[in-house]
Amino acid sequence: MVVREAVDEAFRAEWGRVVATLIRVTGDWDLAEECASDAFASALATWPRDGVPRRPGAWLTTAARNRALDRIRRGAAETGRLRRLAPVVPVEPETPEPAEPDVVPDDRLRLMFTCCHPALPLEAQVALTLRTLAGLTTPEIARAFLVPESTMAQRLVRAKRKIRNARIPYRVPPAELLGERTAGVLGVLYLLFNKGYSGIELSTEAIRLARVLVELMPDEPEAGGLLALMLFHEARRAARVDDRGDLVTLADQDRTRWDRAMVDEGVAVLDAAFDRARPGPYQLQAAIAGCHATATSAADTDWRRIADLYGLVARLSPSPVVELNRAVAVAEVEGPAAGLALVEALRDDLAGYHLLPATRADLLRRMNRLEEAKAAYAAALELAPTDAERRFLTRRINDL
Repeated sequence: MVVREAVDEAFRAEWGRVVATLIRVTGDWDLAEECASDAFASALATWPRDGVPRRPGAWLTTAARNRALDRIRRGAAETGRLRRLAPVVPVEPETPEPAEPDVVPDDRLRLMFTCCHPALPLEAQVALTLRTLAGLTTPEIARAFLVPESTMAQRLVRAKRKIRNARIPYRVPPAELLGERTAGVLGVLYLLFNKGYSGIELSTEAIRLARVLVELMPDEPEAGGLLALMLFHEARRAARVDDRGDLVTLADQDRTRWDRAMVDEGVAVLDAAFDRARPGPYQLQAAIAGCHATATSAADTDWRRIADLYGLVARLSPSPVVELNRAVAVAEVEGPAAGLALVEALRDDLAGYHLLPATRADLLRRMNRLEEAKAAYAAALELAPTDAERRFLTRRINDL
């Protein structure tokens, strides 16, 4: 059992590093993944006999590399035999393009930027990131996206073929493209975190990959901002639903169930990001989440600061959803009528978004306009995407 736990821990920590190294060495994504899997299988067979190595990652990388080189040699020998048996048209070897220096020479970072290349469809970027960096299997990813396994397998094959045929470089982009491409990588990680797919804790994988990105790009404050934002949200996960699986509002959550160590880590990461003096949307959103996560009670929440921060986010990344969140904060500071005025201005922009009528209903309830509140809750109920949210809204209607 101890060895199995060591292999599992090594898988979580080292899979992305091993695969990334093999892709650089071989240039073959499928071969890299197969040989990495073989290395972990070999660890399960040999570590019980020889003991867990002092540096499991180095052992696994060496085993995977040796396996890959052996496969390549055998493939070359087979090709030689075929050439002796049948005539072939000679093909001129491709001249490799001169390598450009990477901003940060780490194989995992190269792989992350390759998986999230803008030439690939977004769903392919997410799937490749989960497969090659997080180590999820094709069936697991298919279940996460609620598609057949064959569909996901084809999606991954097409993405790898696109990388190969379009000669998408396996490197961190040059300095003039780094900002644009980093935003894409952060966007994919945040998408992973926010997607409540069934069967897989994608939030855990997103946080793990965000930690890698912060480690590899310590001078990129938005990477730290995103990691802090994830940590603050994840810290509250255990208190978001009750024992029956029903939603618990932030004000009513049992704050003793929040993960304080995760909150403290988020504060430290965010402080380090702000020390770079280049604030961005993820850092500001993390600061908002931090206001909630560090408040000792709902009454101690600094809503004025939250409203001001949402105003800054709206200037950097204008969005009706940001304005809706700002309206909630304004309602806490200036009263529900002030918040409702802001919400009413968003009805056209957020038509079909269930949280607009839900927010409107809550403000109307607080203003004692109960019939209007019931109608708004009913509208939100029609649009709610999950059973838990529908149960919550139904309870609100029944309470009225």
